[in-house]
Amino acid sequence: MSLILSPPKLVLLAVHLAVRGDIQTLTALAARHGAILRKDLLLRILLTYLPETLQSAQYVDLIRHLDDGELPESDTAHIDCSAVEGLAEEDARRKVKKLQLLPLAFPYAPEEAADDTTALFLLHRAYKVDEEAGLLDELPGLLKPFLDHSPCIRTLMISAILPLLRRNCEYHPQEPIAYTLSGFEQLPDRVAVNLLLSQTGVRDEDLPLIGRDLRGLIGPWLFNERRWKNKRRDSTASNSKAGLDGDDETDEGVCPGWEQFLQWLTTQPSKSWRVAVSAIEQWDGPGDIDLGGWGTLWFNDKEQAHLEQTYARAALASAYLIPEASVAALEGAYSIVAKIAGLLDQEPLAPLHESATTLPALAQHVTGAIASPKNATYMRNSLLDASNTLTSPTKTSTALLRALILSAYLLTRTGSPCTLRRAGELALLQDEREQKAEATKFIHVLTSNGPKTDDRFWATARNNILWLRDWGAGDASTPSDHAKGIFGQLKREYLEAEILKGLLANQRYAMARDIYEDNPSRPLDTKLLQDTIFATAMTAYDNASNPNRTRGGLKKCDDILKAFPKTIDSSLTAAQRIEALLQATHALSEYRLVLKQGEPFTPVVLRVHTDPISIIGKILEQNPKSYTRIHDLLDLGARMVQAGLTAHDKPGRHGVSITPEEEAQQRSTAAKRITAMCIDAALTEDDFETAYSYVVHRLASPAAPTTTTPDDYSWKAALQAGKYRRTSRTIRPTHLGTASGNPDIRHLEQRIECLGTALRIAPSATLQEILNAFRRAEEELDAAIKAEAEQEDAWDAAGDTIIHGPMPGGFTTTPTPHHHQSNKTTEAAPPPPPTRRHQTEDAPMSLFDLSRASVLSAQRNLTALSSLQRSAAAPAPARASLDQSVTSNSEGEESGTGSGSGQPKRAQRKRDQLREAALGSLVSGVGWLISAPAPPPERRE
Repeated sequence: MSLILSPPKLVLLAVHLAVRGDIQTLTALAARHGAILRKDLLLRILLTYLPETLQSAQYVDLIRHLDDGELPESDTAHIDCSAVEGLAEEDARRKVKKLQLLPLAFPYAPEEAADDTTALFLLHRAYKVDEEAGLLDELPGLLKPFLDHSPCIRTLMISAILPLLRRNCEYHPQEPIAYTLSGFEQLPDRVAVNLLLSQTGVRDEDLPLIGRDLRGLIGPWLFNERRWKNKRRDSTASNSKAGLDGDDETDEGVCPGWEQFLQWLTTQPSKSWRVAVSAIEQWDGPGDIDLGGWGTLWFNDKEQAHLEQTYARAALASAYLIPEASVAALEGAYSIVAKIAGLLDQEPLAPLHESATTLPALAQHVTGAIASPKNATYMRNSLLDASNTLTSPTKTSTALLRALILSAYLLTRTGSPCTLRRAGELALLQDEREQKAEATKFIHVLTSNGPKTDDRFWATARNNILWLRDWGAGDASTPSDHAKGIFGQLKREYLEAEILKGLLANQRYAMARDIYEDNPSRPLDTKLLQDTIFATAMTAYDNASNPNRTRGGLKKCDDILKAFPKTIDSSLTAAQRIEALLQATHALSEYRLVLKQGEPFTPVVLRVHTDPISIIGKILEQNPKSYTRIHDLLDLGARMVQAGLTAHDKPGRHGVSITPEEEAQQRSTAAKRITAMCIDAALTEDDFETAYSYVVHRLASPAAPTTTTPDDYSWKAALQAGKYRRTSRTIRPTHLGTASGNPDIRHLEQRIECLGTALRIAPSATLQEILNAFRRAEEELDAAIKAEAEQEDAWDAAGDTIIHGPMPGGFTTTPTPHHHQSNKTTEAAPPPPPTRRHQTEDAPMSLFDLSRASVLSAQRNLTALSSLQRSAAAPAPARASLDQSVTSNSEGEESGTGSGSGQPKRAQRKRDQLREAALGSLVSGVGWLISAPAPPPERRE
């Protein structure tokens, strides 16, 4: 090297060495020519021409020596000046002017570094290395030796380079932030925070690393005064000018980036509550920051307090915002409140499962305005506002949150999912209807899913339900400002009654009896206990699928009533009604019964049926010959009436006790209706004999007609029986008794008797229809009798011919007139076969025969019958005339009988006597309907 180089050539040589990255030669050159290659000039040369890809370790010592002002000299260092020795001085000066060295200062340089050339160079060089080469990881090697040189270098290193370097190169290199260091520094604070946390907790496998991200990204990023907009400083200056005290405690620092982090934290529960829970569990807040060993920084007291208070508020808000009703979610929420209680130096909280067992008394800790209904809106809105008492980091707010979490946990663990917000609304709003719905659902789940044989489970369940009402306050009177539980608006008696229902539904009869009947301090009074038992028994009945009282729900219904012998006495009306209901339902189990196609009969159908007596009609339809069990069916109907099932036939009477008179009336009506159903069923199955028997013996009331209560069932059934006509399918009678041997005549006689019964019990407005049927039956009977008489006469004639004809053996007879009964044969002829007429004369006369004879008499006096028919609506005198006309016609018939002698004559007189007697019976039986006087008593000769 030439011993003497001009200043321009020295500058050009330094630039040449910088471009080549020959830091050692450059250091020697600067040491020898320090007067020309001054510190600022040399730093500008390095800033402008030193390659950005050059490792920081190669030139950081040069920067440190320049900063110290003592460059090491080396006599042995060879400096090659060939690059500039051949240049003319003029050319050297011209090239120097064209160098365009970069200034050390830059637009966004910190104010405190304005006069610090070393700091300006390091900052400027760091930005250039990142922008030109993208070697962000080289910056720690450049700046770390100078962390103590200037606060601005430490601030850039910790608040910008460290978070960005970790975010892009260490934590989430697969998704780096697409910003340079300079660009990242210029971002709005909220945007920068969102970018730093854009990959935090995105994948499930990263959940354990959320605390690392917050500790290593957000914490260091906050250590920059530019992140804080200090209102206190501004207000202090203003107050000083105005002569006011500048220590106003209401002023506080504001950090938009930190507020954005709090927003991020409170939005995570709606996306993934596990992220929020993991973040709070793993990070202790602004006091837990990882600076990578690059020194130690602190926030001032005001900033630290602000960060801790707002972090605790956001954590509590995150718990309220967890939307999932699951045990895991509620355990996560409980871990949040436990963590915040620890950060606030409160008493440590027991684990959730332990608290659910011990059920701590929390009502005494939840006092003041925090339990006000107006605070319910704070669970949805303004959770981070300072005015929100629910998220305020106080002992009262953490106690309330703990109580709500424990309440929701008790419900959810049992199988009745409840979110934390839902529990809060129940506790704060104290809406009785909502609380009742939640309590009912909870107890229903207990009843449905609880074990059938574990009394300890039910003892725990009862304690839980009562705790949910008062949060451990118990029966002792608590101050009015203490909070109530999520069932606080419900009376204890209501909850005890619901618990009793659950016990009975799960057949824990002994336990229920011990608590509610044998316990000296009975939780329920006798009336409420009885009502609850009856209601539970009816619920078991309604849920039954088998009508047999020895099985399933009906057996449970019966067992429930018998489980409380001191409370449920058989003399109670409700107990009697339930017993009658069980008997009626059990009676139905003996029959095949389907009320709706494809659906089997269930007991509840009977209880809610609008017309339970009609079910007996279904039985008669679906069970052949069931009409023969009329006694059982009548008893079934009586049980239905006793059970009160027919009381709702009248509007508004369902479930209301009826008077004995009303019950007797309903029994009578039900019996008549069931009898009519059996008659119709018998006729449908062509069993006329049974139908006739029911009409005669059950519908023909022995009481006076005027005392019989009219109904629309009996007379219609009797009328239908009277209209029935024999067919080939009609079941034949098994016993005739004294009735006619002619099946047609006997059937017509029975029909007429049925119609006569219908006339006696039918309303006046329906007589015309019955009389028409009666007239037609009489006409048919008269024709049948005439045909029989002709057949008998023909038989008699044939018998006479045999008697008066030639006899075998040579015997002869002398003919005699037919009316003369002398026989001059030497040997008596065999008697003729007995005829129906002879049988009738010899047999004792029955009421039925008299009725038949009365029909014959009325038929032969058509004029009188027509008068009788027309008199149905005639006044009383006319009806009396009609009866007299019928009687006179009968007498005229008797006087007009032929004067013949012998048995035919006697038989004729016998029939006339029967007609007269039967006519009197007919008039007495029918005449009352048409107001005819009864005939005079028969005169005995």
